[in-house]
Amino acid sequence: SAWPGPRRSNPPHAPGNIGGRFPLRSRPMMLSLKDHLPAWTHPWLNYAGVAVQIVLVLLVAWLLRVLARRLIRRFAEHYTLPPEMVMGARRITSFVVYFSALLYILSLLGAKPSVLWTAFTGFAAVGAVAFFAAWSVLSNIFCTLLIFTTRPFRLHDYIEVLENGEKPGLKGRVIDVNLIYTTLQETGDGHEGTVLQLPNNLFFQRTVRRWRDPAQAPGGIQGDG
Repeated sequence: SAWPGPRRSNPPHAPGNIGGRFPLRSRPMMLSLKDHLPAWTHPWLNYAGVAVQIVLVLLVAWLLRVLARRLIRRFAEHYTLPPEMVMGARRITSFVVYFSALLYILSLLGAKPSVLWTAFTGFAAVGAVAFFAAWSVLSNIFCTLLIFTTRPFRLHDYIEVLENGEKPGLKGRVIDVNLIYTTLQETGDGHEGTVLQLPNNLFFQRTVRRWRDPAQAPGGIQGDG
C-alpha cells in the first residue's frame, strides 16, 4: 500500500484550535472575561487584576501580623516573658511581615527579584555605614538588648537615675522601652503629664534606683498606685 505520508495537524481555524495558538483541550471551558468586553477595556482589566492582588497581599500580611501577635501573647503568658521582650518581638514581627509584603508587591508591579535584591543590599550597605558612623546609636541599640536580657527594670517600675549618691536624679515611671530611648512618665513636683526620654546607654553609666511598688516610692514619684 502507498505510504500515507505525515499526519497533518489541524489548521489554525479548525475546530481543534482556537486562534491557532492553544489546543481546545488546554483552554478552560468558559471564555475569559476579556472575551465578553470590548478591546479598550482590556488594559484596565490588567490594572484591576494587579490591584486586586495587592489588596489580597495586604490583607494576608495583616492577618499574619494579627496571628503572630496572638501567638507571641500566648507564648509570653505561658512562659511569663517580660513585657519588654514581648514588645520587641511584636515590633520585629510586624517589620518582617510588612517588609516581605512590600517586596512581593514590588514584584507584582514588575520589579525583578535581582533588581530588588540589588536595591536591598545597596540600602543595607548604606545603612551599615551610617550606623557605624553613629556609634551612639549602636551603643543605645546594644544597651537595649542588655536591658531586655539583664532586666535592671521593667515596664511600669518607678526608677531614678542618679548622678551620684547625693544629688537627686531623673525619676519617673517606665512607660516604654525602644531601641534608642526609655521613656519615663514624671509624677509629682508639678511635672504631671510630662515625660522624659533617656538614652538607653545612660542606664549603664549611672546608678539606677528602682521601686517595684508605687506605694513605696518617695513623694516625688508617687504614682497612681
